[in-house]
Amino acid sequence: MNELHAGLAVFLLLNVLVGLVRVARGPTFADRMLVAQLFGTTGVTVLLVLGADPGRSALRDVALVFAMLAAIAVVAFVQLVPMGGQDRDR
Repeated sequence: MNELHAGLAVFLLLNVLVGLVRVARGPTFADRMLVAQLFGTTGVTVLLVLGADPGRSALRDVALVFAMLAAIAVVAFVQLVPMGGQDRDR
C-alpha cells in the first residue's frame, strides 16, 4: 500500500506543476489566487495521503495547519484585491 500512497503523491505533485503554467499565464489576480488555492489543497492532500501510513500521524497535524493557512489566504485576498480583479499593470 505504501507504493500506492507514493504514486498518488507524485500524481498530485504533477498537478501542481501544471498549475504553475497557469500562474505564469493568469491574466487576473483571481486566476492566480485560484492556483494558489490549488497549491494549498494539493499540499494538504499530499500530506494526508502520506500521513495515512502508520507512524506518520504528525503529517496529518501539518496538513490541518496548511488547510487553516489556505483559508486565511483567501480571506486576505478578498480583502486586498480591488473589485475589478484586473492586474494593476494592465
